[in-house]
Amino acid sequence: MSSSIIGTITEVPKVVENESPSEYLEDIARQATRTERVLYPIAGIVGQEKMLRALILNTINPSIGGVLIRGQKGTAKSTAVRGIAEILPEIETVEGCKFNCDPNDPEKFCWECQEKKRKGTMHIGRRQMRVVDLPVGATEDRVVGSLDIEKAVRQGVQAFDPGILAQANRGILYVDEINLLDDFVVDALLDAAAMGVNTVEREGVSVSHPANFIIVGSMNPEEGELRPQLLDRIALQVEVTGIYDVEQRIEIVERRNRFNDEPKQFIREFEAEQEKLRSKIVKAMQMLPRVTTTRDNLRTIAEICIAFNVDGHRADIMIERAARTNAAYEGRERITNDDIIEASEMVLPHRMRKKPFEEEEFSVDQLRAVVDGKV
Repeated sequence: MSSSIIGTITEVPKVVENESPSEYLEDIARQATRTERVLYPIAGIVGQEKMLRALILNTINPSIGGVLIRGQKGTAKSTAVRGIAEILPEIETVEGCKFNCDPNDPEKFCWECQEKKRKGTMHIGRRQMRVVDLPVGATEDRVVGSLDIEKAVRQGVQAFDPGILAQANRGILYVDEINLLDDFVVDALLDAAAMGVNTVEREGVSVSHPANFIIVGSMNPEEGELRPQLLDRIALQVEVTGIYDVEQRIEIVERRNRFNDEPKQFIREFEAEQEKLRSKIVKAMQMLPRVTTTRDNLRTIAEICIAFNVDGHRADIMIERAARTNAAYEGRERITNDDIIEASEMVLPHRMRKKPFEEEEFSVDQLRAVVDGKV
């Protein structure tokens, strides 16, 4: 009985004498040619205000719990998510940390940051929040990280190679066509979303690291629905459709052509609007802790959830968080009924309990009637 090994052999360039392998690889990385990525400015998107509002609210308050964008192809879903990267605020991080640890939250430090703190070698840096893509076909090791068992036994956690969940910690994890994810990836996302920690276990060896991220998914309902467990974990849902105003459709085509022809010039045209959005987000983040929720606000939210027959209490919590964040974004320190209505429109539609053989539709008019005490 014979066996064969099939694979690809890649020639490794020889290391220059008196130069360490790590230094040599760093030189290669510095010399590598990279294509500059130019993103369409989010301020240049025509219409789709509800989608943009949901994304911005999650940016201001990550505890809301993410957003699912449902809609047909060609409705600027991916453009909006990737474009928001340009207006994300800066965050403080531990310099050199592969898991983007927050220097102000030592209880959630990874093992490397714990060691830096113990030795007094921890340095604080600042960088923009990131949007990290999770490809639909990503392997389990690529998502959660890989663990070399042999090295782990000899060297400990140094044998762990971080995955996408580590990169997305304290940032946005974007999953295009989220409804097509493999089950093992969905399970990993559910575990991380529930615990805020990613745990990798292989052959009795376990490694954990912080994994707090804003999950943003986009999907075309014609290609299949999302698993109920993951749908329940994502706080907000918005439906995007094609625009039927003739002038707006003309503007979409004209803007896209200008962006394709002169992308940098097009981006400069929207610099002022982009900066205005960024400043508004930062001010809202600063104001958010001062926004108060009254007992009357909570009563209104509870009455809405009962009237719309939603399961559990997660909807109440998410409506309150989204309404409070919306108030901060509008520059107010008190929640109004309009904030509650706007939040409910994004929280309730995918949480309403449906009877067998019945498609129960969400009604904004009914929502306003409940808030006004008419129901």
